[in-house]
Amino acid sequence: MTGKADLEQLLGYIVDASIARTGAERGLLLIARKDGELDVRVARQRGGEEIVGKPRFSTSAVKRVLETRQPRKDMFNSSGDGGDLAASVVDLKLRALMCVPLEVGEGERALRGALYVDSRAATREFDARDLSYFSALGVQISVALKSAASHVESLERARLERSLEIAKAVQSNLMPQVPRDVPGLDVFGWYRAAERTSGDFYDFFKTRDGRLAVMVGDVTGHGPGSALITSQAQASLRASIRILPDLCEAVTEVNADISGRMDDGNFVTLFVALIAPDGTTQVLNAGHTPPQIFRAATGEIQRISAHGPALGMMGDFDYSFSDTFRMEPGDTLLVFTDGLTEARPADQPENLLGEDGLAARYAPLARDAQDAQRLTEALVKSVLDFAGGNCEDDMTVVAVRRTQET
Repeated sequence: MTGKADLEQLLGYIVDASIARTGAERGLLLIARKDGELDVRVARQRGGEEIVGKPRFSTSAVKRVLETRQPRKDMFNSSGDGGDLAASVVDLKLRALMCVPLEVGEGERALRGALYVDSRAATREFDARDLSYFSALGVQISVALKSAASHVESLERARLERSLEIAKAVQSNLMPQVPRDVPGLDVFGWYRAAERTSGDFYDFFKTRDGRLAVMVGDVTGHGPGSALITSQAQASLRASIRILPDLCEAVTEVNADISGRMDDGNFVTLFVALIAPDGTTQVLNAGHTPPQIFRAATGEIQRISAHGPALGMMGDFDYSFSDTFRMEPGDTLLVFTDGLTEARPADQPENLLGEDGLAARYAPLARDAQDAQRLTEALVKSVLDFAGGNCEDDMTVVAVRRTQET
């Protein structure tokens, strides 16, 4: 099957999944042309059947989403009098719809569109969880379109070796820019893949209430398969945490979503921190290697234990617990994947660095380092020196240092 055929199959699957998960009756994938008109790329109805002919939908809702670049959900009353509703809403007797934007690429070659579902059922009301899941799907489609375009282009230029090099570059580009303009915080992220592509990920973004979200995850294994799961998990988490105000609820929702789409034996360890401008920090650890906090006032290292299993291990698990603490000026939060703690010399397979070995290297570096980047680079060098340069697993490190009161 060609890359283009694979893409069409994937898009059809995602539209079907959006219908099934939200309980909608129809789902559409729409692409905006340069003249402003909308082309229907995929049109499906409940049960996985294609919609024959040119489907009608609320073009006004889709265009508003494209203009604002924000997801939306609309509910309509049952009076049927129309009022100021669009003609398509009245004629189709719609009771509810949701729409999220899609955007791939930048500049003149950017592709814009929307993922849309609607329903005429009087009993169906879309809620915040539906919109969170739907937004995550929209992000995943954008990633899929970008990846598929890169894949097709690579097939024209090279064979498997070149394709893997491109995959490595694409994943590197998808890694977020380290934020440099967060008042009171100094942040740095670093990763190294054991193969061409990594099963680790990190992410930074601002929440609606002004906190900095910091995420680090580790997908089972490494290589192209794990990299694909990585992009899906990262997209789902970013969308859910931005839309759902409660961190535990957001992680619970993402776990329920990805558990049904992961093969048995696969899982994602995850650590999330939401850091407020005053240093108040909420954390949730889902089966991840315990992060370490350097306390500047005492020189002590504190560890953050797990609040629940890794994502994908128990699809119905309720992540109802998290911890909240305050980062004081000089304190540093270090989040990392087990590629560091399991580092070992190639000729000493039983000599793992371990959490204690990492802490012993981290504490003096955190005390003396001038910034998060130099701390991270010095720590990574120390670990690789211990292992003699041996890198058997993906390695990822994120350091967040509180610099001053805000």
